[in-house]
Amino acid sequence: MNNPIVSAPQLQNSAPLINRERLWQSLMDLAQLGATAKGGVCRLALTDLDRQARDLFVRWCEEAGCTVSIDGIGNIFARRAGRNPERAPVMTGSHIDTQPTGGKFDGCYGVMAGLEVIRTLNDLGVQTEAPIEVVVWTNEEGSRFPPCMMGSGVFAGKFDLEDTLCKQDEHGLSVGSELQRIGYAGSRAVLGHPVGAYFEAHIEQGPVLEDRETTIGVVMGCLGQKWFDLTLTGVEAHAGPTPMHLRKDALVGAAQVVSAVNRIAHAQQPHACGTVGCLTLHPGSRNVIPGQVHMTIDLRHLHADKLQAMVDEVRQVIEDTCLQHGLSFELTPTADFPPLDFDPACVAAVRQGAEQLGLSHMDIVSGAGHDAIFLAELGPAGMIFVPCEGGISHNEIENAAPQDLADGCAVLLRAMVNAAQGQGGQAA
Repeated sequence: MNNPIVSAPQLQNSAPLINRERLWQSLMDLAQLGATAKGGVCRLALTDLDRQARDLFVRWCEEAGCTVSIDGIGNIFARRAGRNPERAPVMTGSHIDTQPTGGKFDGCYGVMAGLEVIRTLNDLGVQTEAPIEVVVWTNEEGSRFPPCMMGSGVFAGKFDLEDTLCKQDEHGLSVGSELQRIGYAGSRAVLGHPVGAYFEAHIEQGPVLEDRETTIGVVMGCLGQKWFDLTLTGVEAHAGPTPMHLRKDALVGAAQVVSAVNRIAHAQQPHACGTVGCLTLHPGSRNVIPGQVHMTIDLRHLHADKLQAMVDEVRQVIEDTCLQHGLSFELTPTADFPPLDFDPACVAAVRQGAEQLGLSHMDIVSGAGHDAIFLAELGPAGMIFVPCEGGISHNEIENAAPQDLADGCAVLLRAMVNAAQGQGGQAA
């Protein structure tokens, strides 16, 4: 684009500017790819449906005048040129892969909101000083290929590219081979790209905004996360002849650990979460005392010291439980994400955008992982939350109101334009 910067006084007032119907229709069109009978979406990373969704995004971005590039892990970058190509881009985005029983909005809203920002700037005839980029990050969910937040993790240098390309799904298919198969193994380097600022719009995935009847969540930061695999080993034995006091029941031990994880999280409020999401036992016969249990533990907190205290307490419970019931254990760390505070200027930009538009807003903390967590290590970053119905996400009934989505996008528009216009943060 070679147009001069056009003054846009519309961005200085409370007019939303966003085309609500266009944003909603884009979300609904995208949701047709992998649509489920229950109204959700199943579009796992690097499947044929993911390829179709990527193709649609690329077509829409090219139609909006963007230049599209793809890197070695399949991240898609759609750039709207700025007047100064030397300026680091102001970026937004999220993901379009879903859970096996996912919804229409998780991740997809952030991508479509970014596209709507570009379309709106085109409608207004506004050119920003810095380029604007909308990104589709590869395999944020991690449902098919571990780990989650794969594409942004490689981009931020947290995951090695070659190691990541070798990751396999349950059928032995690798990330690299599937990227090649669907045509999204790009040539753009994965590292070394400057980030002027990054904003990510997202449904809350929790019930707080809806409960408080508030439209915009000004995301202050993200909870730290520590994940573990735990194996408790006892002795399987006959359920009838083995007296209760002579048993080494791994499931009884597991039950105490589950209860402790819940109790410890309740004791560390606010901002603490503790979850046992997976539990399997061996041998799994109704008249055999369980000899071994495999389980996962997910601990989260906003403050690193409190998070570590939760870990220490859970480990002590495990040790005490094993001693009590004659069990042994193996506790293996599987993920460690430190708590994150978003950039104060980005947080302020989101808050100011909501205030300018006259939208109800509140400070909020994200309990989930997002690509913005990794981008925050490369440049200033912030997030915008909007309510979702019942706080439900990762579910086919996931839902959000068209007006809330449009309002969040209107805040995103102002935050990105302000960041793209230079040191003074002046709108176009």
